[in-house]
Amino acid sequence: SAAQPTAKPSDCMRELKIEKLVLNISVGESGDRLTRARKVLEELSGQSPIDSKARYTVRTFGIRRNEKIATHATIRGPKAEEILERGLKVKEYELRARNFSATGNFGFGIQEHIDLGIKYDTSIGIFGMDFYVVMGRPGFRVSRRKHAPSRIGAPHRINKLETIEWYKKKFDGIVLQK
Repeated sequence: SAAQPTAKPSDCMRELKIEKLVLNISVGESGDRLTRARKVLEELSGQSPIDSKARYTVRTFGIRRNEKIATHATIRGPKAEEILERGLKVKEYELRARNFSATGNFGFGIQEHIDLGIKYDTSIGIFGMDFYVVMGRPGFRVSRRKHAPSRIGAPHRINKLETIEWYKKKFDGIVLQK
């Protein structure tokens, strides 16, 4: 061993990947606005979104328990990456450190869905939406499988710093320490 290799060989099992992207539009009321928000998500994701219900009645917001108040869609694979890219372009690839969770996932919101390149439609209006990205690694299946499920070891779990590094490298993004 005369010359030690400077860069350690990359381990394919340690590589981070996007497990899924969840798009959420919280309307705060059921009815026509929720239906229009559903159309926006369907156009963006090409999937039929699912409605979320209120957990309890809040009279000041004017919502009742079990009333449908939001709609969301889960996107995986290359489509998730493509939509995430469009969302980050709106944010100019600038996220805050507090956008990243301790478990290595991250999320952000945009004010207007038309910034994503969807044509403005007067019958639909403008909606803001939340993007939430769940990160994963090869081997995470062990915690979710039916037969012999086990826990993911501490060294293999994803933390905030790893995701921030991955984000900076992959998207050439900026993470503000605010």
